[in-house]
Amino acid sequence: MRMFRITACVPSQSRIRTQRELQNTFFTKLVPYDSWFREQQRIQKMGGKIVKVELATGKPGANAGLA
Repeated sequence: MRMFRITACVPSQSRIRTQRELQNTFFTKLVPYDSWFREQQRIQKMGGKIVKVELATGKPGANAGLA
């Protein structure tokens, strides 16, 4: 199964003390090849930025260090 391993950065507003403070949250996830465009749109609508995209093969979770 073809998958993309993407690393993205999205602004998080969960721990804001003042309106001027903004924390960025980095995350890495496996996205199926077919739903890549939908995931890209979702990240960009949240105001995030895609940092890195890699092509991953195998079972979901296998390339992320999960058993």
